[in-house]
Amino acid sequence: MKSRHLIAILAASLLLAIGATAQFSLAPPAAKAQPKPKPHEIKKPAAPAAQPKPATPAAPTEAATPGATPEDPNVDLVYGAYQRGMYKTAFDLATTRAQAGDVKAMTMLGVLYANGLGVKHDDAKAADWYQRASDRGDREAMLELAMMRLKGRGGPEDKQAAVKLLASSAKLGEPKAAYNLALLYLGGQALPQDMNRAVELLKKAADAGIPEAEYALATFYKEGTVVPKDIEKAAGLLQAAALADNVEAEVEYAIALFNGTGTPKNPPAAVALLKKASRQGSPIAQNRLAHVLVDGMGGTPVDRIEGLKWHLIAKTAGKGDLYLDEVYAQMSPEDRAKIDSAVKHWLGTK
Repeated sequence: MKSRHLIAILAASLLLAIGATAQFSLAPPAAKAQPKPKPHEIKKPAAPAAQPKPATPAAPTEAATPGATPEDPNVDLVYGAYQRGMYKTAFDLATTRAQAGDVKAMTMLGVLYANGLGVKHDDAKAADWYQRASDRGDREAMLELAMMRLKGRGGPEDKQAAVKLLASSAKLGEPKAAYNLALLYLGGQALPQDMNRAVELLKKAADAGIPEAEYALATFYKEGTVVPKDIEKAAGLLQAAALADNVEAEVEYAIALFNGTGTPKNPPAAVALLKKASRQGSPIAQNRLAHVLVDGMGGTPVDRIEGLKWHLIAKTAGKGDLYLDEVYAQMSPEDRAKIDSAVKHWLGTK
């Protein structure tokens, strides 16, 4: 049962139920049982180490940013154009280099075609260029092609081919490939479920600073599944992931700071993290922040208008709370009007 519970947490974007809260304490996380999604459905956008991702729309893509080869100034020109948003120039330069056999330029063409940057979006051509670069040993191309095969983009869905590509990329040191391969072992769909192997891969990805892996590994240590239970180590991993802007980790680390679970109590820091995660759109953080502000928990100044604003915002995302509904109902008509106005302003409906 514990491993099933853990899978629900990792595979379904942890849902926290607040229930009744004690003074100066936030309720611990609890997972809501849900069907397991396919591992690739919760994959975060891939990007090789030390290279920034391009500006993209709100919907994430799997586009990796191929690294440049310092000793080859021509490749630097390709990546430089890409960094500056000169995608047509990057496409033209990369085409010339790819035709001459440059592997990184091939991967760049895959990125451009996959995202429709400087050229018409074409998954089939993206997959073709990723395949060429993969055949020549490029680990980022292997990762991107694997994610396309998992989703059936640019060709038929082929989970076994995706597994082989992820394994090869991870073996070559690509941490995001290790993370995604861990999810496949965890999900038990494309691969037989193997929690031990999943943890091994998560450790590699976490050691490389992948925040999603740090968050997932923290859950293993918190639950005591496969690894010995270690709340201090879990808190440390959550802190690292939170510093890298992982929203789920921000929420859980805030709760750990508030309650002193695996780390010294620090309510002000916890509230700051809850506010950050709330602004990032986490309904769980919004709900927790509402309780803190409404009840003045942990010495936080009471601000019911602000707190109930976050309650109603969380409620629009399905995170209802009967207690906070009752508090809202008891507010004066003038205060309810202020709260409603603040909510409309946040939602952009004012």
